[in-house]
Amino acid sequence: MSSPADQLLSAPGGCSSLHPPLPARGAPPLYWERPAGSGLGLALAGAAARAGRPILAVVADTPAAQRLEAELRFFSADGDLPVLTFPDWETLPYDAFSPHQDIVSQRLSTLYRLPELTGGVLIVPAPTLMQRLPPRGFLDAYCLLLRTGERFDPESMRRRLATSGYRCVAQVMEHGEYALRGSVMDLYPMGGALPYRVDLFDNEIESLRTFDPETQRTLERVDSVRLLPGREFPQDEDAVRRFRGAFRACFEGDPQASLIYRDVSQGLAPGGIEYYLPL
Repeated sequence: MSSPADQLLSAPGGCSSLHPPLPARGAPPLYWERPAGSGLGLALAGAAARAGRPILAVVADTPAAQRLEAELRFFSADGDLPVLTFPDWETLPYDAFSPHQDIVSQRLSTLYRLPELTGGVLIVPAPTLMQRLPPRGFLDAYCLLLRTGERFDPESMRRRLATSGYRCVAQVMEHGEYALRGSVMDLYPMGGALPYRVDLFDNEIESLRTFDPETQRTLERVDSVRLLPGREFPQDEDAVRRFRGAFRACFEGDPQASLIYRDVSQGLAPGGIEYYLPL
């Protein structure tokens, strides 16, 4: 079954302007004349389908990214075209607030999928291109895979989750949270569509099940769960030591006078810490 983009681009007459050429590797850039309305989404969907490699679409801001994503998903309704968005933090520079956990979750999920992306479109707002990103090795080092039947030490897992940026709560509702109640641990992985409930028998994972965060009722059994880190930066002892050294090298005066410096030194992640990633 063909997608709406295939049907429109293959229609006789009137669609050649929505079928722009793609530059060859190493060739000079090509400039497209912007079509009216949703024509850009249609043209980009068609171009991505025949490109044979991922396409980076840089847009002006978050509303433009959301609009283009909706258009691309419509014009590739058969689901054959991967569409990823790397969202902006949606915070002000050096604000005292960190990005919402759902935004961080989507960013980490996109970063994790990028190395294996062989086609489709990656949408990025222009301001996001100016932000520093963690290296691929960070995601690999802090990614964790849980499987049914494996040994599981709750206290060891609690320490690892805390180091990865997950928050211990009474009831799991948002990405990056976990709760431990006896032989049951609830987890909401970053990048996950639903939270998971880990049922333990002695020191072994007896079952893994998704659950509804609103009703807390379990849904489906799964064989494994992949946990991405809870933040875009590490919080282990080495990371804290590097931050302290870089902070003292970049800023004059007594570092202890800075709340950011004191909090990070104690292993905390104060609001707005993401803007210190260049350190």
